[in-house]
Amino acid sequence: MSLQYVGLHEVNGPLIFLDHVKNAGYEEMVEIKCEDGTTRLGKVVQLEGDKAAIQVFEGTNGLSLKNTRTKFTGRPMELVLSKEILGRTFNGSGQPIDGLGKIYAEKSLDINGQPLNPVSRVYPRNYINTGISSIDALTTLIRGQKLPIFSGSGMPHNELAVQLVKQAKISDGDGKNFCIVFAAMGVKNDVADYFKRSFEEAGVMEKVVMFVNLANDPIIERTLTPRCALTAAEYLAYEHDMHVLVILTDITSYCEALREFSSSKGEIPGRKGYPGYLYSDLASLYERAGIIKGAKGSVTQIPILTMPNDDITHPIPDLTGYITEGQIVLDRGLNQMGVYPPVGVLPSLSRLMKDGIGEGYTRKDHSDVSNQLFASYAKVQDARSLASVIGEDELSDVDKKYMVFGSLFEQYFLNQGSEDNRSIETTLDLGWSLLSVLPREELDRVDNEVLDKFYDHEASVKRFQLKADPIIRELAYEGE
Repeated sequence: MSLQYVGLHEVNGPLIFLDHVKNAGYEEMVEIKCEDGTTRLGKVVQLEGDKAAIQVFEGTNGLSLKNTRTKFTGRPMELVLSKEILGRTFNGSGQPIDGLGKIYAEKSLDINGQPLNPVSRVYPRNYINTGISSIDALTTLIRGQKLPIFSGSGMPHNELAVQLVKQAKISDGDGKNFCIVFAAMGVKNDVADYFKRSFEEAGVMEKVVMFVNLANDPIIERTLTPRCALTAAEYLAYEHDMHVLVILTDITSYCEALREFSSSKGEIPGRKGYPGYLYSDLASLYERAGIIKGAKGSVTQIPILTMPNDDITHPIPDLTGYITEGQIVLDRGLNQMGVYPPVGVLPSLSRLMKDGIGEGYTRKDHSDVSNQLFASYAKVQDARSLASVIGEDELSDVDKKYMVFGSLFEQYFLNQGSEDNRSIETTLDLGWSLLSVLPREELDRVDNEVLDKFYDHEASVKRFQLKADPIIRELAYEGE
């Protein structure tokens, strides 16, 4: 028997409060019948004795303290699922908004997911090819990994998200088993339209499930969006044996909604006003990526977040970095130079790439070229710092060669068009061509046997037309 409570004790922002509530559960769904006969949905967010705080999805405008009727459903929020969700677009709470009708349910699952036994997790291996050189070669995305992108206001993270959706594929080439769940939180209408239009024009919409929460939608829906997306991903991965890439943008909007929500409940704030449980809340999202023993599918996550004031020590990127397995950092300096995607190589890393690349996965020399590119680009930064103090003309010959290598690396390797989809072989070969610009003795992270196979200075000088530029003509020092 379900009880119906008449009247409210208090209305405060998006919350309503009830007294004398019995047998209610945290996260339980609630049906709220308004005075005009319409029904709204809510969720129990706080319980203290016989008092309950309920977050109303559609907002509390027009609710009567005397005549509002509240009914507890006895179950958490569930998402209706079937294989038909592929190619469909939903709002932040999982309701279809593409005009194609309701989903005929094969299953309804709790959006909070099921706890994973750590023992049942399988160590992630085998990479996902994104077609983007700076990611595939230097911060390789491994299947089952959680690898966030740290961006900033005005940076092209939306364009990068679209490119990832259009180009990403699993390494064995079996595209039928690969799909993408895309969740946008707190985006403007024009950004939401840009995402959908881009996917449709690229012809990839049939392998994408979209969840869109707009900036003017209720904040409670924003806190549900990533959980709905991850529930859909887990269903496709573990029920239909698919490899699912989940892209969540923008995690900062989610955290700000969580802060507003926490403030309305009167909770004591933590760092910069965010709730003290922000770490565990983010972990409840990120830790839903992975591979489970006995399952043929996998869930891989790329959360995208904008760092307020480009501050990587801000609580959101700081806590995200603790939970996830690396990060891809977008660099504002590269962006201002016109480099796309502006991936900052040195602060970026993928902690799992060492076990998912090399022979049998990408190519035997992948680790060598990656390590040497990192080391050489680090020396580029040292040379540039020195040049800013003493002037470029006073640099040693080797430092001048590093300066040229840095310019070529940014121009040819990091910079690629949004439509340029490079294979891993193309990326690695380009990396060797750039490294061959440097003197062989400077490549100290690679064995001589590997250098004998891939190092070719003359071919690199010819490829990048170094002799044609009088400033760097001295680089063509061999064979003159």
